Amino acid sequence: MIPPRSLSAEQVASFHELGYLIVPDVFDPADLEPLRQEMHREIGRKAAALQAAGKLSQLHADLGFDHQLAAIQRDSAENGEAIIKHLEGLRGGGFHAPEMFEVIAHPKMQAAVGSLLRTEEIVASSVYRIRPKLPNSGRGIVPWHQDSGYFATHCDTQLIITCWVPLVDATVENGCMQILPRAHLGKVVKHNTGGNAGFLVIKDEDLPDDPRKAITAACPRGGVVFMTNRTPHCSTPNTSDHIRWSVDLRYQSATTPSNVGLEPAAIAADGTADDDFYAKVNVACYPPEADFLVSSRQHPELVTTYAEYSRRREIYDRTKSEFSAYRRWRDQPAAAEPAGARTGH
Repeated sequence: MIPPRSLSAEQVASFHELGYLIVPDVFDPADLEPLRQEMHREIGRKAAALQAAGKLSQLHADLGFDHQLAAIQRDSAENGEAIIKHLEGLRGGGFHAPEMFEVIAHPKMQAAVGSLLRTEEIVASSVYRIRPKLPNSGRGIVPWHQDSGYFATHCDTQLIITCWVPLVDATVENGCMQILPRAHLGKVVKHNTGGNAGFLVIKDEDLPDDPRKAITAACPRGGVVFMTNRTPHCSTPNTSDHIRWSVDLRYQSATTPSNVGLEPAAIAADGTADDDFYAKVNVACYPPEADFLVSSRQHPELVTTYAEYSRRREIYDRTKSEFSAYRRWRDQPAAAEPAGARTGH
């Protein structure tokens, strides 16, 4: 078997200089097909349940993965939203079939992420998201933000890599991302609540650079857009006739704060937990969701299996969020999860 290709030194340098990297061939498109097919089956199962409950009349099963959900949404916004929420889960622990885990833990992805993190000790971060951007839907338009705008402040200087994986070719027409190069080198800037669909938003006057300098992050299926957690980015409208399906995954070094090995009950409301020396330490950058070890040369026996991954996500998804460790923006209630807690692309 040919080992997965690591990124070149030039690619790694470019990522750290610009705050992003577009690699068009991390996967073969066939590597993503099992995930596409299983997500399509899950849509069919949820649609059938809605039909059995008398809420949905037409399944549109003949339209295929790239069009079915959009047709259901056109018939009934309520049914479309029900299927989207079913895939996303309460906070992101929704769809977690083996095919999803296989993409998260795929050797090709781990080789690329390891190159950027400069380590083989890799944790899959708390927040991953399934992104069905429906045609001509305002819900899919995401304003300027940094992912760190959603994370706890103790992770501001850490590197958490967002890996944006399109499941169709991402183009200007179907709403690919816009990214501000080199703007990741400063601090986490001011975010405001009240953006589209509840997302946090950076106002133009607070952006670290002129938005006219943004690049268009078009990326083919099989490619990945890599970004740092401080890279400002936004997502544009889908004006095509099909869904722009994508998944964004996040990875970090095992030395970055995480909740690996911790159950929700072990984490205090302030986002800390007792370490082996009975001292309080910061844990996850986004504590309501489960982190898991996906690569380790030092401790391969601790690398998470699918069964453990699934168990942890279900436990965290069922646990009511009582954490107060979130970053608080000026107009955000102190006792609530961040508005738009589902980071968007």
